[in-house]
Amino acid sequence: MKHYVFTGAVVLAMSAAPAFAQTTGATGATRTTSKTAKSSAMSDQKFIHEAAQGGMAEVELGKLAEQNASSQEVKSFGKRMVDDHSKANDELKEIAKTKNVTMPTDLDAKDKALHDRLAKLQGTQFDRAYMQAMVKDHKKDVAAFRHESTAGNDPDVKSFASKTLPTLEDHLKMAETADKAVGTSGKK
Repeated sequence: MKHYVFTGAVVLAMSAAPAFAQTTGATGATRTTSKTAKSSAMSDQKFIHEAAQGGMAEVELGKLAEQNASSQEVKSFGKRMVDDHSKANDELKEIAKTKNVTMPTDLDAKDKALHDRLAKLQGTQFDRAYMQAMVKDHKKDVAAFRHESTAGNDPDVKSFASKTLPTLEDHLKMAETADKAVGTSGKK
């Protein structure tokens, strides 16, 4: 008889344990979901800020390319950067306004240093350095926009990333083509 009571108590305890675990797990999951949502929102805000920062740099560096490049291909690429990124920046400003995200107003230290370094170069030296920077930068941009377009939480930000991604992919192809052209022309 003692054996049945003990077994019954064990069975009762075992049946209560999963219910307890489910309750605890559900609460833990709710906390995790809440943290994930906050993290996703912060991630979207970070994307807006970084995309704005990068777009502003592309415009400034594009203007520099229009002035300092010797290759017409590089000058044209610079103009395309100014035009496309100015348009994207304006669209992103509107999104940021609705999301209460503060937009950067000046180049960050890394982009300022690149601008200052490129500003000292002229002709083929400028062409090579600028195009190398554009290839590297657009590879990062394409990856970031691709990630945001699939993993973003905010539908407006996600839509912006999806809509802008094909243009950035086109920029990358153009940058790689121009980089090869100026790299070859500088070695002759």
